[in-house]
Amino acid sequence: MTVDASARWYIIHTYVGHEEKVKIKLLQRIKSMDAGNKILGVEIPKENEIEIRSGQRRTVEKKMFPGYLLVRMLMDHESWKVVRETPGVTGFVGDGREATPLEENEANRILKQKEEGVAQVKIRFKKGENVRVVDGPFTDFIGTVDEINMSKGKVKVMLTLFGRETSVELDFLQVEKL
Repeated sequence: MTVDASARWYIIHTYVGHEEKVKIKLLQRIKSMDAGNKILGVEIPKENEIEIRSGQRRTVEKKMFPGYLLVRMLMDHESWKVVRETPGVTGFVGDGREATPLEENEANRILKQKEEGVAQVKIRFKKGENVRVVDGPFTDFIGTVDEINMSKGKVKVMLTLFGRETSVELDFLQVEKL
């Protein structure tokens, strides 16, 4: 059994918004304390998301779990101490007495999501809510969400056209929540 094969992924808790700083500090501590043979990786799980700002589509990277980092390590007293005593680390996720490692398939699923690079559209509305059309021939019309089709990335909105309720199918990115 190699060292790498027996290492497990653990979740550490940090202050929200300090994940990058904690990762840098932890990597510095690993190097300065010569713990690179026991702590093999530090990751901030992220995913790509499409959002519209000022009418422009753009892909942004969002943290999947704000306030958490994944650390691949061989758990022993020394490696635990290196991680736990890093400024900004508030603790390991576990049952209260000891850190609980992630299942390997769960860790792989989380890490693979970023590698796949498929951007997800974040919808901020639900059925029955009022939305404004921000793109296309119905720009500035206000309607009610009638149906959401996640697989197609489409939403059916009931708009009042010429005094009648009309169902219009639009892209998620063509509407915004009021």
